[in-house]
Amino acid sequence: MATSTPTNQNDDWLGEHGDKLPTTINVLTILTIIWNGLGFILAVWGYFGAQANYDRTVKAQDALANAPDWARRLAGPHPVETARAMLDNRISVLIIGLLACFLCLFGAVQMRKLKKTGFSIYVLGDVVGYVTGIFIGFDVFLTFTYLFFIVITLLFVILYATQLKYMK
Repeated sequence: MATSTPTNQNDDWLGEHGDKLPTTINVLTILTIIWNGLGFILAVWGYFGAQANYDRTVKAQDALANAPDWARRLAGPHPVETARAMLDNRISVLIIGLLACFLCLFGAVQMRKLKKTGFSIYVLGDVVGYVTGIFIGFDVFLTFTYLFFIVITLLFVILYATQLKYMK
């Protein structure tokens, strides 16, 4: 009994979605999926830990007054007020954080499918994430941590933008 193998073997077995995913998009979307998974966890953790964070910030206030200038800059101009605002608005901050993560995650999945609309959704998610400043004050964006996040956000937007040529 003889078996035959198909003579027309190609790598396009996925049909219309068989476009090869560029390496850069692959890496960026994997990193985005991981980062937003952590974002979901941190948003929920921030909600449930808001009171403890406020209490720690109040206790650290005296030590911060005697800290070096660089350490005070890391904490931001008004750390106690910011922690209090996050406690008072924890539901809004949670909803905004989850929405931002969902939009970025959904946008990344769309970009993995090489759809340009995914880029717009991803950028919208990035912007939505910074809306928390309305509730907790924009002073928080002057802290080292948020400045770091802003730089990473801009870097990913730029890197994704360079890959738009591969998307439909």
